[in-house]
Amino acid sequence: MAYLHWSNDLDTGIAVIDTQHRRIVDLINELDSAHETGDMGITNHVLGELVNYTLSHFSFEEELQEKANYPFFKAHKRVHEIFTKRVAEFQQRASNGENVAPEVLAMLKIWLVNHIKGDDADYVECVVKSLGVELKKPETTGGWLGGMLKKFFG
Repeated sequence: MAYLHWSNDLDTGIAVIDTQHRRIVDLINELDSAHETGDMGITNHVLGELVNYTLSHFSFEEELQEKANYPFFKAHKRVHEIFTKRVAEFQQRASNGENVAPEVLAMLKIWLVNHIKGDDADYVECVVKSLGVELKKPETTGGWLGGMLKKFFG
């Protein structure tokens, strides 16, 4: 198994986003473990969880950028849309009985790190400056950000 390990160079400095990114890494590793079992039912279930959580994360991130008037919001959203379309194709293939886990895992491990270090790193300064979102602990959030957290993550 080639687990994806979190490293501090993936931290954006926005605690709630970092927590969400860490959860995505955990789900990628769960998918890796599920694939290793050889059980397609479990693998596809974890793949579904990963996709659903990632889509919620994308929505949250986009709301944050839009609220902060991030100038490259539409471009960032488009990157998310392209990624989502690609993942939907994997899900379709999986639902047809194809074992897509190795291909998905290889793609995710590269894409996530590049996306966090590149696209996500670019919006941090704007969000922090505009919304004052330099959070130490996500559970201490209030106001708009707290509402968004509750909306997307309960």
